[in-house]
Amino acid sequence: MSEVTRIPVGTDYDVLVGQGTTAHVAELLPTGVARVLLVHGEPLAGLAAPVLEALRGAGVEVHVAAVPDAEAAKTVEVAADLWGRMGRAGFTRSDAVVTVGGGSVTDLGGWAAAAWLRGVAVVHVPTTVLGMVDAAVGGKTGVNTAEGKNLVGAFHPPAGVLCDLEHLTSLPPADLSAGLAEVVKGGFIADPRILDVIESDGGGVQDPASAALREVIERKIAVKARVVAADLHESGLREILNYGHTLGHAIEHHSGYRMRHGEAVSIGMVYAAELAHRSGRIEADLLERHRYVLGLLGLPTSYSGADFEELLEALRRDKKTRGSMLRFVVLDGLAEPGRLEGPEESLLQEAFAALG
Repeated sequence: MSEVTRIPVGTDYDVLVGQGTTAHVAELLPTGVARVLLVHGEPLAGLAAPVLEALRGAGVEVHVAAVPDAEAAKTVEVAADLWGRMGRAGFTRSDAVVTVGGGSVTDLGGWAAAAWLRGVAVVHVPTTVLGMVDAAVGGKTGVNTAEGKNLVGAFHPPAGVLCDLEHLTSLPPADLSAGLAEVVKGGFIADPRILDVIESDGGGVQDPASAALREVIERKIAVKARVVAADLHESGLREILNYGHTLGHAIEHHSGYRMRHGEAVSIGMVYAAELAHRSGRIEADLLERHRYVLGLLGLPTSYSGADFEELLEALRRDKKTRGSMLRFVVLDGLAEPGRLEGPEESLLQEAFAALG
């Protein structure tokens, strides 16, 4: 096993980052776990096999559940199937869930663990950039409904997160690039070094074996770890992690989740930067830096897939909305996130038109 970076999330748990770390998954389970429900996406049986072997080698009874790929996994029906499996196997509060997959599997498995007996332990083994830097860290869990994304869920921190960078070698390039949108987000809201690395080596950060990719992954995890340790339940500070997500989630929902999450967030960040610039909060050069950095990664910075009115209803259901007042995370400067509350609809429309 290569050198492992250990990133603490407060005093609650650690995120381990390295290559060839999967064999150590059982070490992250709490003491006394007798049974594990191993949840993985249907296409990822090969990546789940070493996790299954490691758990059984540690003497754990393992029940395997393959779930639909991507956002199709995040439904109440799929979660209910997981609860049924745990019930038939006699899972108690001292047992656990282990997830292997991307952000959708992490969200689903985490929520299944949060709800079963009002909370059992969960360990995440994310296999995508998005899962490693975002979904697996912070304890946000949930599923989608017909009305929108992630509207049903719970805060349920994991017992540990294991990021085996070898998993990224099998990730399709488009998925790797899409996951980097969340990394870019961390650069704009908190750690500009991330942007510097991408600007100096845009190709390198898209190489699964590169030191540049590992550095920006670890930096983004550290950003999220600091934020969620200070504000687990999103009562204030944690909202900054939603930068680009307000419009991004609306676009995802409108597309029927055919657009990758990172691609939608990329567009959403440009939109948030347009709002900030048009309301006098940031200069034009910072707005254009969004387009430049995201463009280096091949991510979209424009959008013409829907009219603004088609997205407005989904915007109003965003988790940051209070009553009828829309709220957006914007920048007041590089690494200076703030809030834009109750903007005029004309401003929203002008910023949206600029995406075209």
